[in-house]
Amino acid sequence: MSVVDEKLQDIYDEVLRRNPGETEFHQAVREVLDSLGAVVAKNPQYAEAAVIGRLCEPERQIIFKVAWVDDSGTVQINRGFRVEFNSALGPYKGGLRFHPSVNLGIVKFLGFEQIFKNSLTGMPIGGGKGGSDFDPKGRSEAEVMRFCQAFMTELYRHIGEYTDVPAGDIGVGGREVGYLFGQYKRITNRYESGVLTGKGLSWGGSQVRTEATGYGLVFFTDEVLRARGDSFEGKQVVVSGSGNVAIYAIEKVHQLGGTVVACSDSAGYVVDRDGLDLQLIKEIKLGRRGRISEYVDLKGGTATRYAKEGSIWEVPCDIALPSATQNELNAADATSLIANGCTIVAEGANMPCTPGGIRRLTEAGVVFAPGKAANAGGVATSALEMQQNASRDSWTFEHTEERLANIMRGIHDRCMETADEYGVPGSYLIGANIAGFTRAADAMLAQGII
Repeated sequence: MSVVDEKLQDIYDEVLRRNPGETEFHQAVREVLDSLGAVVAKNPQYAEAAVIGRLCEPERQIIFKVAWVDDSGTVQINRGFRVEFNSALGPYKGGLRFHPSVNLGIVKFLGFEQIFKNSLTGMPIGGGKGGSDFDPKGRSEAEVMRFCQAFMTELYRHIGEYTDVPAGDIGVGGREVGYLFGQYKRITNRYESGVLTGKGLSWGGSQVRTEATGYGLVFFTDEVLRARGDSFEGKQVVVSGSGNVAIYAIEKVHQLGGTVVACSDSAGYVVDRDGLDLQLIKEIKLGRRGRISEYVDLKGGTATRYAKEGSIWEVPCDIALPSATQNELNAADATSLIANGCTIVAEGANMPCTPGGIRRLTEAGVVFAPGKAANAGGVATSALEMQQNASRDSWTFEHTEERLANIMRGIHDRCMETADEYGVPGSYLIGANIAGFTRAADAMLAQGII
């Protein structure tokens, strides 16, 4: 561990002791603590008030049983989670993930990251996260509805527009948010639009929310390029994943003049040297929830190929946008990217790069933009949705996209200015960690020991 400050090492040791086996959470905490030595030296009040230690301990961890009946009449039992991590800046805010890999450690890592991500947006939202080990893949519409209703029947008592505002994440899209909101309304007997974000446009949702994380990722990367006197024009880009984030990242890259040459799903990856046909990908993934392997058969041509083996990061590119899941890009992948001339890696997913991968990239001079900064567009637009709900208003696509672009520009500049202030110019990682931390920490100091 590169933490030099003894107090920070003690905090990390305590996190390990109190949260055994939660490796993703340990990784997320360590990444932040590695950046804070200079902050503690400059601001001893943070150590005196145990701000960092308190920040590493969730304010509330909720685990509950979700019992529901499948189409065959069999009772299924899943586990639900909501970790309300920190509310110093506002109500807890963060998505719900439905995936078999979900456990308490995963939710805590996501919730911890969310504190800093939400802080960086400059908006009044705290950090939280939730989900279940339920897998919506292969389930019927009726089964997904019944599960969501059972899940919300337990969760509803812990959330509210001034308390905790969930949204979607992996496995939770507009369909699931609709079922969750319907059950919340049914139980509470009130139309509280601001309790969930990612809603449908006809019933309280926001324009650009669907596109926001992917668009925001590309807006942030565009600012990185601008800071270096460059642009997306003519750039070859690889985007991992083919879900919501990846699809709209591809869309915005194409709009800005770049060419996305590869994307993936859990079974493999597809390469198209002519540039991916986005409409075809949308048809496969959004239209009929198919596999990315279908792309080659439907598109045809000698420029396309599909690979089950190997890594998407072996595909030559100028810019890499890992947008699938945590720890998908390791040191060996980073070595491949470097060898093939990649100059920028910006995280579209939460913590998709391993510590070894980050180290290898930064040592080689590749610009690395962490997810807590680069993919904050989704939660930023969720906060814009909350604003519209609170004022009973609805903004145009163009206005909302402009707000998103401005927020991402602000995050970029905040990271750079903070990195300069602490003597690490050009480090988006350290700049993001410190800028996200200090805003939340100052609020915690102001509110006392609670």
